[in-house]
Amino acid sequence: MDSWNLGDLFERVVDVATDREALVAEHVHLTYGQLDERANRLAHVLAGRGVGAGDHVGLVLRNGPEYLEAMLAAFKLRAVPINVNTRYTTEEVRDLLRDSAPRVIIHEDDLGERIRSAVDELDLPATLLARGPAYEEALAGAPTHRPPGPRSGNDHYLLYTGGTTGRPKGVVWRHEDLVFAALGGGNPGGDPVSHPDELVEHARHGRTRCLPASPFAHGTAHWMALSTLLNGGTV
Repeated sequence: MDSWNLGDLFERVVDVATDREALVAEHVHLTYGQLDERANRLAHVLAGRGVGAGDHVGLVLRNGPEYLEAMLAAFKLRAVPINVNTRYTTEEVRDLLRDSAPRVIIHEDDLGERIRSAVDELDLPATLLARGPAYEEALAGAPTHRPPGPRSGNDHYLLYTGGTTGRPKGVVWRHEDLVFAALGGGNPGGDPVSHPDELVEHARHGRTRCLPASPFAHGTAHWMALSTLLNGGTV
């Protein structure tokens, strides 16, 4: 397989680092195999709610395992995760949701009223899934197998700017471009790889540990976490 799709690359890393620790958050410790299984389950949950290739999945989440699970689940479906700042007002949330039109929104439970108000006002055909018991219940009832491909390095990753110079703007990248422009070229700190097999070989021996200090609503945290996971390290 020679795809530069982020979902494909992550799954290939999982296959060579299955039992290695991938994610740590408070009392949560997930190996690559466990993270992959949870992302698979969520992908099936999203697919059951109508999410498919090119559809948007809104993420109104603070930092935690669910954010990365949701990004990976979206990539597996060829869908596009949408970063929504948890500090936005109802009006700001409404504007971003109007522009991005997500099919499903995964959100913090305490932000549900704000999200529902924006969705209702816009009359968006979006379903909501709250982090916490509802999220875990949905995953528990979902299949564990990987969603079928094929996927493409031309699939989209979309990042909304913070709006510091006006309204937030959605910047679209191809997965392949993101790998080389923002994720260390498959070999952070070294020369960019020329084939996905090289990325996997680096990940086979990866031992990087990173702590994203910025919120996952921002690209810096996305890129730090994704580059670490694609290098076989621990977030």
